[in-house]
Amino acid sequence: FLLYFFMIDFNLLAHIVKLNNSFLLSTHVNPDADAIGSEIAFYLILKKLGKEVYIINHSSTPYFLKFLDTENVIEKFNEEKHSKLFKQVDVLVVIDLNYANRLVREEKYFRESSRLKICLDHHQSPEKFVDHCFNDASYAATAHIIFDFIKQTDIVKLTKEIAIPIYAGIMTDLGSFRFERTTPEIHRITAELLEAGVNPVEVYDNIYDQSNFSKIKLLGESLSSIQLNSAKEIAYMVVTRDAINRTQADEAEVDGFVNYCLSIKGVKLALLFYELNDGIKISFRSKGEIPVHKLAQKFGGGGHINASGTRLFNVDLDETISNVIKAAEDFLQQEGQN
Repeated sequence: FLLYFFMIDFNLLAHIVKLNNSFLLSTHVNPDADAIGSEIAFYLILKKLGKEVYIINHSSTPYFLKFLDTENVIEKFNEEKHSKLFKQVDVLVVIDLNYANRLVREEKYFRESSRLKICLDHHQSPEKFVDHCFNDASYAATAHIIFDFIKQTDIVKLTKEIAIPIYAGIMTDLGSFRFERTTPEIHRITAELLEAGVNPVEVYDNIYDQSNFSKIKLLGESLSSIQLNSAKEIAYMVVTRDAINRTQADEAEVDGFVNYCLSIKGVKLALLFYELNDGIKISFRSKGEIPVHKLAQKFGGGGHINASGTRLFNVDLDETISNVIKAAEDFLQQEGQN
């Protein structure tokens, strides 16, 4: 029996939290600051209520987000160690994802479990794979949802330790408050988070200004790969396995690279092709009201109106780039006619 809420029923979420004693939290592969920040904030809420809580993720936490996990509670999924937990806890909670396949190796155990399953998310068109999906795509970030959960239910007090991961999630998903969803309400929320003790300089510094040298080297190579289509409305960047190996960078460090493509004058749509060992990860970005999530859906992906992604497996890089660029050109032409 599936219930999906697009005006989030925070009272129901509070009821579920209070009624149950043990929780397992997880998020998507290669988590960003909103994923990690939302997990940690929700973990802290549950712990303050005396609950037993585990955070088990498919991927390791990126080094520049480890400052959010001050108690080092996030564990990387180990089948032998963690698979039984999916059947033992009262509630399974997935955070900041809308498709179960983004759990990767955890998906099997999540789907097979008979425990209560809930999802906290702000992406569009969620897959129906949980009992209760607390989803609203009008939210700036999943961390924004958790902030509202606290404020609307008064389930716990907003402390500095909870405010920091919430701020990190909101700030990063809004591109340091430069993206479209930066509203007066968001700035009021930010003010309240700062009043709770958040130091915005420290949070920004940890996430963006403590990069490994490998990331800067990879960024240099990636910037030199940028190309424009003939109409100069689409810019795309290619990050090859060879570049990754040569610079010794990792996938998490590529986060945000695609935005450099979007910063080029006249560009309406930006793409990043990241070559995996067994396929390609594609990031889609757009400006204004161009719904790039519809383009991502053509390749089995999804996300937000201006920021989406997908993964393709066992495909040729050059052929994929050609196909996606052609589809993007057709997409822009169609959108221009609407």
